[in-house]
Amino acid sequence: MPISRVIINASPLICLDKSGLTYLLPALFHEIVVPEEVCQEIQVKGKECLSNPDLLSANWLKRIPMINIAPQVASWDLGQGEGAVLSFVLKNSEYWAIIDDLEARRCAQSLHCRFTGTVGVIVLAKRKRIISSFRENLDKLKSAGLWLSNDFREQVIRKFGEE
Repeated sequence: MPISRVIINASPLICLDKSGLTYLLPALFHEIVVPEEVCQEIQVKGKECLSNPDLLSANWLKRIPMINIAPQVASWDLGQGEGAVLSFVLKNSEYWAIIDDLEARRCAQSLHCRFTGTVGVIVLAKRKRIISSFRENLDKLKSAGLWLSNDFREQVIRKFGEE
């Protein structure tokens, strides 16, 4: 089943922006939403956390109002952005969450929410032939501040035959 609608958290959005890869989002997904909690988190970090200061007003990015955190999500004590993203997906099952935080991913898994991460976006782009080099784009993400263990990085690169 192809992923058509996503809601994105701050970290993936920042990493994709800093690595020059935000163009992948509208190329891959029909609808990309970002909750106000995530926008506020990015704005608190300051414009220096984004390469493109106008990113949050991009025409392909749909900003949505504050989200009431679902009790089953609140019990995980996640950040506001992660809590909003997962609460939204819990109520809107046609959406996938794009999250990187390990605890948020564990929460999503336990609540049967569909999710992927920043690396998952690159995997989708490679599978759809939007990008040619998986390794090159992983390196861009790593340079932009996405933490990837060397073992995981090499495992994924091997999977795509880019040894």
